[in-house]
Amino acid sequence: MVVSVKDDPFVQTRKGMVEQQLKAEGITDPLVLTAMEQIPRHLFIPEPWRYESYDNCAVPIGEGQTISQPFMVAVMTQALNLRGGEKILEIGTGSGYQAAILGWLAKEVYTVERIEPLVERARIVLHTLGFDNVHVRLGDGTLGLPEEAPFDRILITAGAPAIPPALMEQLAWGGILVAPIGDHWMQELTIVAKEEGGLRVKRGVACVFVPLMGQGGWRPGPPTGQEGP
Repeated sequence: MVVSVKDDPFVQTRKGMVEQQLKAEGITDPLVLTAMEQIPRHLFIPEPWRYESYDNCAVPIGEGQTISQPFMVAVMTQALNLRGGEKILEIGTGSGYQAAILGWLAKEVYTVERIEPLVERARIVLHTLGFDNVHVRLGDGTLGLPEEAPFDRILITAGAPAIPPALMEQLAWGGILVAPIGDHWMQELTIVAKEEGGLRVKRGVACVFVPLMGQGGWRPGPPTGQEGP
């Protein structure tokens, strides 16, 4: 589990984040709230932007990517309904912060990122904090990790035009997938439960994420509205 951070100057700031940004806005899962109060979010953000770590906004992490605002991290995590024994696939490692939250709450986490510098940085921070149950892979996340499937939960942390078919195949029966689905400019948080009788889909909050790039997502180049599976 997470090692303690010596001389952490943000302990009270994190508590304020939980009270003012999460609880006050409807996050109720005590496990999610505890994880977000304990994990040092600032360590996942490059030094130039670290002063913004606990603001309720997305923050740059380099390579044209961002770390999601704390509220959105909490909303997506709460939607997964984690209880501790799950095997999770995350698509879009980014800074590694969301993977750390999942690693705190679940048994095992596989997270896939297509940008190599982010992979290396996330691995270092996660290892330093003791998250030995989080495995960071470099690759096209839209294809998932068939060699590690099935997964009890799948979380996509980038905006997708549709749920990549490979990921639905790798979701276990009885599992839950959470993803922002929409166009390049606006998405809707979508929660899919894979049940014996079919798929049960629930729509959530509006959101804006960086695009999910890959064979099962958006293609490189200007948006045309025709990309995706």
